[in-house]
Amino acid sequence: MECREGCGACCISPSISSPIPGMLSGKPAGVKCIQLDDNYRCKLFGKPERPPVCGSLRPSAEMCGNSNEHARGYLDMLEQLTK
Repeated sequence: MECREGCGACCISPSISSPIPGMLSGKPAGVKCIQLDDNYRCKLFGKPERPPVCGSLRPSAEMCGNSNEHARGYLDMLEQLTK
């Protein structure tokens, strides 16, 4: 499965504890990653400085659903369950 254009849910909803260029302390849940551009695409995709945790999260029908709202809700739920 490929990412839905303009979604960015995985770069907003979850917290990331590892350093990200421009966010050296990682990012809190619900905060847009500084590396997410205006079209909701990762500026670090395919680059070595992209955190491994970002590359390990793969789109799936269960996670992404049919809308950006579904994806955000699903990832928000996972964030709550893994606190």
